[in-house]
Amino acid sequence: MDLDFNRNEDKLKLGVSALEQKLAKVYLGGGKARIEKQHEQGKMTARERIDHLLDKGAPRFEVGAFAGDEMYAEHGGCPSGGVVVVVGYVSGREVIVVANDATVKAGAWFPITGKKNLRAQEIAMENRLPIIYLVDSAGVFLPMQDEIFPDKEHFGRIFRNNAIMSSSGILQIAAIMGSCVAGGAYLPIMSDEAMIVDKTGTIFLAGSYLVKAAVGENIDNETLGGATTHCEISGVTDHKCKDDKDCLERIRNIMSKVGDYDKAGFDRAVPVAPKKDPQDIYGIIPDARDKQYDMVEIIHRLVDNSEFDEYKELYGKSILCGLARIDGWAVGIVANQRKVVKSKKGEVQFGGVIYNDSADKAARFIMNCNQKKIPLVFLQDVTGFMVGSRSEHSGIIKDGAKMVNAMSNSVVPKFTFILGNSYGAGNYAMCGKAYDPRLIYAWPTAQIAVMGGAQAAKTLLQIQVSTLKGQGKVITPEDEKILLDTITERYTKQTSPYYAAARLWVDGIIDPLDTRKIISMGIEAANHKPSKKRYNVGVIQT
Repeated sequence: MDLDFNRNEDKLKLGVSALEQKLAKVYLGGGKARIEKQHEQGKMTARERIDHLLDKGAPRFEVGAFAGDEMYAEHGGCPSGGVVVVVGYVSGREVIVVANDATVKAGAWFPITGKKNLRAQEIAMENRLPIIYLVDSAGVFLPMQDEIFPDKEHFGRIFRNNAIMSSSGILQIAAIMGSCVAGGAYLPIMSDEAMIVDKTGTIFLAGSYLVKAAVGENIDNETLGGATTHCEISGVTDHKCKDDKDCLERIRNIMSKVGDYDKAGFDRAVPVAPKKDPQDIYGIIPDARDKQYDMVEIIHRLVDNSEFDEYKELYGKSILCGLARIDGWAVGIVANQRKVVKSKKGEVQFGGVIYNDSADKAARFIMNCNQKKIPLVFLQDVTGFMVGSRSEHSGIIKDGAKMVNAMSNSVVPKFTFILGNSYGAGNYAMCGKAYDPRLIYAWPTAQIAVMGGAQAAKTLLQIQVSTLKGQGKVITPEDEKILLDTITERYTKQTSPYYAAARLWVDGIIDPLDTRKIISMGIEAANHKPSKKRYNVGVIQT
């Protein structure tokens, strides 16, 4: 191993270690004291419930672990958005589980909570994946009700989705394991099957205090909406469970009897581990953004038997396209090449930049994968499209539009991983969040922004200095340096993968070694939903 490899390895492993430390803090939810309070009430925490529910030893991955990270400080924060979302297996069936974390503001819904719940339902609907709700929530967080209650993508959209999924035959199972209040009471009852835990689960449109204020009736919450009431009197719930474990075992029993599903028909062979050691990824990714590396070497450590059948290998070299298998599944890979290469014309092509020929190649490859019904995997480390008179005169906008059009109209599932840079229109063309990837994850080395930090900071500085001078202020070189440092610090924070994950621009940040697992489980989930759409790229200029 050379010195650069060791330096790269040290930096990325430190990044993964920092990721694990941040996750450990997130996993505590509202803190140890509140976890202990849950236990005193005879309740498991959200994560304990999920651990008990999912098949032991089976693979799983979390969606939105960093949702709400460093947000809502004025309200005490909202770790993981106050809700835990995990894709895993129950009785051998792949499912998505949504569990309110009552240690975070009693499971109340912040704006990011609503966004995360909608993301979970989106994954369920896109893949016809069964969804299990473990409900323990005080309802909307009232101090922020205007940001969570009334708009199209707010709280009410959850129940609309319940109805849409039910009509589409997507299985929904709900367990009322704590509070379930007001509008939130509709979610479990609009599911296909609902159970409630005796003495700890309650469900009603208005709690005892509000009932007293509204109609003058004196009644306790258990009599108003507990397990006995809803299983023996109202018939609102289907099963009465003695405790959390009994409730979770009942869900496992239900799932064990669920019938098979129609397949989309994506091809899978016997999985084979990569021949080249995936651990090498830590030493291949450079310790600085301006350094080159060969993306082919990354791909060889992600794909089965390290076999990658490259498409148009000698053309459009700044984007790599090719077929491979990941955990047995056939995939088409579109990846930015980060080493400087020469075109056949002798032109030097810079790593991470999309040129006319590479955009044309990628568009054709995406169309081919759709014709062959092969899911697409995008590996982003892109600084954008090539600029300048030569590119403009060659029609870079037209070629870029072809790639975006082909990718946008893709009917096979798409999965996106941001390895390094994800800047500007490059983010779009390489299937950023706006283009409906089934899953989108970032490595700790990722950065997401409209342009690179140095260029952006200098541009913003010029605008701010011009404004200040226009106001008659004298700006010294020292003033400019202070301004530049301030702007750079703010912009750098906004490009961090943690900033993106907090706002659900990505589904999470992962150790690079988890990439294969997420792709495999993602394609298995996508295989639940046969597509009836024909691939049509619309109007593309040639």
